[in-house]
Amino acid sequence: MKKPLRILLVILLAIVLLLLGYFAYVMLSYSRLEDNLPLDVQGEADKTAAAGVPYNILSYNIGFGAYEPDYGFFMDGGKESWAFSEKRLIANMENIAEFINSQNADICILQEVDQNATRTYHFDEREFLTEKLAGYSSVWAENWNSPFLFYPFIKPHGSTLAGIMTFSMPGIASALRISLPIETGLMKLVDLDRCYSVSRIPVNNGRELVLYNLHLSAYTSDGKIAEEQLKMLIEDMSAEYGKGNYVIGGGDFNKDLLGDSAAVFGVNGGDYTWAQPIPDGMFANTGLTLVVPDGKNGPVPTCRNADGPYNPKQYILTVDGFIVSDNVRAEHAEAIDTGFAYSDHNPISMTFTLMDRLTKILPRFTPGEYLIQGLFGCLGSRLVSCCALGCLARVALGKFGFPAACAVIAGVIAPCGEGLLNGSLVEGRRAG
Repeated sequence: MKKPLRILLVILLAIVLLLLGYFAYVMLSYSRLEDNLPLDVQGEADKTAAAGVPYNILSYNIGFGAYEPDYGFFMDGGKESWAFSEKRLIANMENIAEFINSQNADICILQEVDQNATRTYHFDEREFLTEKLAGYSSVWAENWNSPFLFYPFIKPHGSTLAGIMTFSMPGIASALRISLPIETGLMKLVDLDRCYSVSRIPVNNGRELVLYNLHLSAYTSDGKIAEEQLKMLIEDMSAEYGKGNYVIGGGDFNKDLLGDSAAVFGVNGGDYTWAQPIPDGMFANTGLTLVVPDGKNGPVPTCRNADGPYNPKQYILTVDGFIVSDNVRAEHAEAIDTGFAYSDHNPISMTFTLMDRLTKILPRFTPGEYLIQGLFGCLGSRLVSCCALGCLARVALGKFGFPAACAVIAGVIAPCGEGLLNGSLVEGRRAG
């Protein structure tokens, strides 16, 4: 055998051995965290939420702080496998934290937060956000921890430890990480590990606000796994609602929540597994409602296909949203147009109220609105009595729960009766 041929065979053999060794490394490195894993709660906050009081929740897939408008990710058809630089990454994270703080949200749920990843220069985004978002109690849940990926060959993606984070002003009492079903066989190496977190927040009426933070699978073979994940999530949330608790879920569904975003936004869609509509009937008889955010002046997309820099012809859609139980009044849900400045997602927000039976009956006025209504509809002592009915009942409901609100109404209903019968209080605004 000629020497050049022997050299070629040796090189080929070495390549095969390297590939086999790498495959063995990936298989041996793969593991899933145990199900129902208790999570540590960090920080201190007010330990009780209140019924009848409006709250705001913000959800944001931060795209590990790398997705600037000119960023395209290799898994989506782009060229980049890392953030452009550590300096630009940290600047993006600073801007993300500043934006979140500017929203003054009571609850924040975040996805794609890297703790230790090659793609983000091993910068600890979990620690960074915990420090920047002071005053919240917080929970971190590991979503996946992938072995070193030697692709792209010029700049390998490397290893990734990423998760989801929940921040809440009403203090979190306890939290769990729940494992989601994922792809089987070799596809599990692409789908990685997946989870949602469940945080329990005490409410002043003895119930709990059960908060779900989710980031469903994107890179699947046919999209059925994401449907199975959603079905599992809905069943879990519905069971909590059946216990009498308040239930809110939010995050990145990796589903087209508008049903046909391509038609809504006037862009060409794609047959992506992460961009399929939610099948009809999934929320039937569950006591749950899907809340899809809108913009101030029409639909605003919450996600762009990161196959290259952001451009007018790029596929955009809405994949981020909320789920609420029937005892939660979702008053406003909005997609905030940031121009995809720091992520391939736009953040979304929702104003909500935890309802008791009385909250469902009373008009949806703020205390100030009750005062205005009383000014125009009441004279003399009727002003006092009608304002007392609106304001005091709301305050009592929020601070002490349903029995106290009933006591307030019982104390002022007699002097207010005539005024009410004469229309001294106009009919309250109803939820849209």
